[in-house]
Amino acid sequence: MQGWRRRVLFVSLYEAIAIAFSSWGLAEMSGDGLAHAGVMGLAASAIAIVWNLVFNALFERWEARQTVRGRGFARRAAHAVGFEGGLLLYFVPLFAWWFDVSLWQSLVMDLGLLVFFLIYTFVFNWCFDRVFGLPGSAA
Repeated sequence: MQGWRRRVLFVSLYEAIAIAFSSWGLAEMSGDGLAHAGVMGLAASAIAIVWNLVFNALFERWEARQTVRGRGFARRAAHAVGFEGGLLLYFVPLFAWWFDVSLWQSLVMDLGLLVFFLIYTFVFNWCFDRVFGLPGSAA
């Protein structure tokens, strides 16, 4: 599976799992209820979907120009760090506003999620590629 079909399936599976975990994690870290945190989980997911589509398109364009093919540990780690780093720029001010906490507290909350999502992103990408095969850019 290649192209937009692959990307839509990837994003859908990734975000469905992410909403469940991030809503629960935000509720635990903020002390707010799951419903309040769940709204932010959905908003964060919408932001992440757009960022995912943009970031992966740019990453695959860069990847297609590389002489070394495949997705080894270093390339997967760079992908995960780049993706999550971009989200950090969006989420810190958003979390501070929504949960009515300081930017520092929001950063700590986001870093908690970031640690989880760095691992999750790496594992999810590896599993997705094992099940659906590598994209054309890495094959």
